[in-house]
Amino acid sequence: MANVTNTPNGDLAVARYGQAGRDWIAGTRIADPMADAVVADFATLPRGAGMAMFRAAVQHGIDAVESPPESLRALFDEIDHEPDWLDHDRLDRAAGHIVRHTASYGIVLGAASLTAGAMNAAAGMPLVLTGRYTSQAAVRSIEVGAWLEEILTPGGLRRDGAGLATTLRVRMIHAFVRRHLLTDSEWDSDAWGAPIPQSYMAFTIVEFGRIALAAMHQLGVRYTRAELDDIYHFWRYVGRLNGVADELNPATEADQIRIAELYTLTAVEPANGDRDFVRALTHDYLAREIAELMPFGGSWKHRVGVNIINGMTRAFLGDDDASRLGVADTPFRYLPRVLGPAVGGVNEVLARIPGANKLRTRRALANYPRLMAEQRQRYGVHHDLVDAAPDNDGHPAAVRSA
Repeated sequence: MANVTNTPNGDLAVARYGQAGRDWIAGTRIADPMADAVVADFATLPRGAGMAMFRAAVQHGIDAVESPPESLRALFDEIDHEPDWLDHDRLDRAAGHIVRHTASYGIVLGAASLTAGAMNAAAGMPLVLTGRYTSQAAVRSIEVGAWLEEILTPGGLRRDGAGLATTLRVRMIHAFVRRHLLTDSEWDSDAWGAPIPQSYMAFTIVEFGRIALAAMHQLGVRYTRAELDDIYHFWRYVGRLNGVADELNPATEADQIRIAELYTLTAVEPANGDRDFVRALTHDYLAREIAELMPFGGSWKHRVGVNIINGMTRAFLGDDDASRLGVADTPFRYLPRVLGPAVGGVNEVLARIPGANKLRTRRALANYPRLMAEQRQRYGVHHDLVDAAPDNDGHPAAVRSA
């Protein structure tokens, strides 16, 4: 059984949530046994041989790989057997629902989702120790965007889809990072649990799901119940591909709400690294993106962008949490309250026009690659994930996948 004593508010989590609380606490001590076993086997092979097998299995199937480790075969046996509940039509609809509101989604992923994640110092510790927490906020955001571009393309999560392949690659990167932290760093398992554990992987799904959706609602994006159900179905499958076990993988909105509450309840107080990350994310990336939308030129645009994103972050997180992360208070905290009803009214009118939302979705899906290409050009980022970055020699995943 998990050590409730070592978990902040662990007794309260169990008292309030029962078995779900116990699963959450246990999940902070469990990583991804299946992917971790694959990486352990790869470590016994010549450099690069394991990832060559992995790439072949992704592209051609595990039977095309000569003498794969049993761990790799087990991983792909799971991947190749889709769960009975999976509905690919719903995945494609969900991708359209999300991409239709790309601008809002991009803002809230930074100003609400990632900042909410920064409220727990233990969850950010792997990034601190691998040196990618505060130094490359824009690059990391674009890497996330590259993954989103693949999974939000219709058909992207089918067995031969680019989104599925990229998601599995992310899972392997996490496993390489875990092995590095447990063998080559001063990782304190008693204090921090497992690196990138089940519980925090489940919360990551919630960051892209419930937390983002709640913030988008503040901005006037009001999904129907059927659309929300599609989106939660989408993220349930992404969670499964990422290695989240059924006990913690959120299937419904209620599951996601509970996970968000458990994350907050059992969080380790944010540290200076978390505050530095939020500042880098908001000032170096999100404020610059907002400035790009403003007319004319001048350095004033970035200053205004910083004030806007600080205000919106405070609106999404609330005053107490925003202050704990060092987010300045600005009059733009009221912006969602002003914009929300107006944007919501426009969206409601458009939704009532036959075919309007379908047209908006098609246009958004067509424009999304262009928007991502513009971002990559703006920041000089020409790779997709960290293992392919030109300066990745020190990254645990890069060392073993070269």
